[in-house]
Amino acid sequence: MTQPTLGVLALQGAFREHRQRLETLGATVKEVRLPADLHGLSGLIIPGGESTTMARLMTDYALLQPVRDFHTRGGAIWGTCAGAILLARDIQGAPPQFGVQDSLSLMDIQVRRNAFGRQVDSFTTPLKVTGLEQPFPAVFIRAPVIESVGEGVEVLAQHNGQVVLARQGRLMASSFHPELTPDPRLHELFLDLVNETVLETA
Repeated sequence: MTQPTLGVLALQGAFREHRQRLETLGATVKEVRLPADLHGLSGLIIPGGESTTMARLMTDYALLQPVRDFHTRGGAIWGTCAGAILLARDIQGAPPQFGVQDSLSLMDIQVRRNAFGRQVDSFTTPLKVTGLEQPFPAVFIRAPVIESVGEGVEVLAQHNGQVVLARQGRLMASSFHPELTPDPRLHELFLDLVNETVLETA
């Protein structure tokens, strides 16, 4: 079977760290900045950064609908921190000056922006994740929280009773930054999800 190619949205945020982590695992990775860059991909990571800025850039580069179409065609998508916000169907806590924040509206979750505080409130904590034998060192930076999940959404991790990692079919959302730790296990989980998707759509 041909090794699938993964993309990392490279408009803003921690996309280089995601690319490096995936390449360390032997994956073929392409940076995505334009709709044409989605061609040939089996999976896409939307990184952490600033969600309103990222949403505006995705609008400017006409990427919102092509990414939705990519998922409809069978592509797997993982949103981390700001990326999780962009995946959500319901976003709470956007600054009033931005009005209703644009998003991909793909995942049946409600998220609240900056729920874990400001930059100075950043922290790292061991997180018990479904499917991992040992806790994962989760890095939280101005992190959102998943306040509620819809039917069909599987909760994979919680911190102090709040959902911070979830999966719905070919979609995965994490409140924290797995790319900022040397631990590759969540990227391995996403690669497994991508490979499952390739098998299902082959």
